[in-house]
Amino acid sequence: MTLSKTVTLAIASLTATSILAGCATKSEDISASYVSPNMFQQQSCGQLGEEAQRLSARATAAVSAQDRKASNDAAATAVSLVLFWPAAFLIKGDKASAAEVARLKGEMHAIEQASAQKRCNIRFNS
Repeated sequence: MTLSKTVTLAIASLTATSILAGCATKSEDISASYVSPNMFQQQSCGQLGEEAQRLSARATAAVSAQDRKASNDAAATAVSLVLFWPAAFLIKGDKASAAEVARLKGEMHAIEQASAQKRCNIRFNS
């Protein structure tokens, strides 16, 4: 392989790696942030249930938005790698929305822990 082909291949590889690194993460691949169950200790089972319902609705919306971003970024990546490299600028990433999904997952886990300690039997579907 000639030096120019090697350099071109290396540049293409670095470009592809940097494009993929900017892609939004699927919600299922985002780990929960730690949230202390102590913040829910003073709540009754009824209050925990109401908070769980509110949290579930927010998490559903956040997960949907995150997965939509991941799908859009994947499509833009495919287009940029195959057809049109300026499409790489359409890839937005996901820092704020991924952080929200992680926080909501953490809160859900904390409610489940507080619920278990109080024997409320609140569980979120995974």
